[in-house]
Amino acid sequence: MTQARQIHLVRRPKGLPVPEDFAVVETAVPDAGVGEVQVEALIMSVDPYMRPRLDADQALDAPLLGGGIGRIVQSKHPALKEGDLVRHGMGFRERFISDGKGLSKLAPDPALPLTVYMHALGGTGITAYGGLLETGALKDGEQVFVSTAGGAVGSVAAQIAKIKGCYVVGSTGAEDKAAWLRDVAGLDKVINYKAEPLATALAAATPNGIDVYFENVGGAHLDAALPRMNQHGRIPVCGMISTYNGGGEGVRNLSQMIYKRVRMQGFVSPDFVHLNAAFLADMTGWLKAGQIKYQETVLDGFERAPEGLIGLFEGRNTGKMLIHIND
Repeated sequence: MTQARQIHLVRRPKGLPVPEDFAVVETAVPDAGVGEVQVEALIMSVDPYMRPRLDADQALDAPLLGGGIGRIVQSKHPALKEGDLVRHGMGFRERFISDGKGLSKLAPDPALPLTVYMHALGGTGITAYGGLLETGALKDGEQVFVSTAGGAVGSVAAQIAKIKGCYVVGSTGAEDKAAWLRDVAGLDKVINYKAEPLATALAAATPNGIDVYFENVGGAHLDAALPRMNQHGRIPVCGMISTYNGGGEGVRNLSQMIYKRVRMQGFVSPDFVHLNAAFLADMTGWLKAGQIKYQETVLDGFERAPEGLIGLFEGRNTGKMLIHIND
């Protein structure tokens, strides 16, 4: 028996989550039984999709839902051995018992840091890859707009579009993120929507219109993009972060979809399981060649998970938000 901590949701947030919505709870973790493993958490992922779940399928007084990378420290499972690294979706727990379901063995490339398997080579990476190339049906050389292009998903989607020879415009809400997107990620135009009128700036930045709008925000961003869409344009909808904490902005320009024959379609990362082999090969190659750049915000300490989630919606992260627990 081992003592370990969990992060619990103890009350439903009203708007932006606050620290009092969460609690760090110590619990006893039994030893692995026959057919089981005990997993020690190494890295946990903090993602925007977690916020809507706090209002719905996230149980109160139970571990916060989420995914991460762990190491097997005890094993009585025939296919998993002590020392194996695994990806999991077992939530915010320092240690947990599993019968192996929901765990996937990870054999990281020694030339890459382990953290990339939580973003560019993980869920956010394949979300960007599949959302842009399959749902968005991107063609080489098209005109692309990516909202929240400084985020973990948006930054990868924007850089994949550049690799495919596209003209790429990104939006972000901070000048340091805008500078990184221009100078490091190599986007053609970057809009700081907090410093200039979004619709006017987007019109100026897209003289040839938009073929694919990779949607992460909704509200004013969607309203500004719709009049710029070209005929038969596509809007793959990855997220609507402007609405996650309540409120949100109205969208007036949806009628633009009719005569421009625009297709808008939502997606989630499990839609792209069939692309996994191609994604891993492409993304590993792009990372090693320096074609995909990334940023990470890593908070050290298991108990800082609520701080990381709150910070995500306050724009305190650059790139992927991660919680480092153990080496």
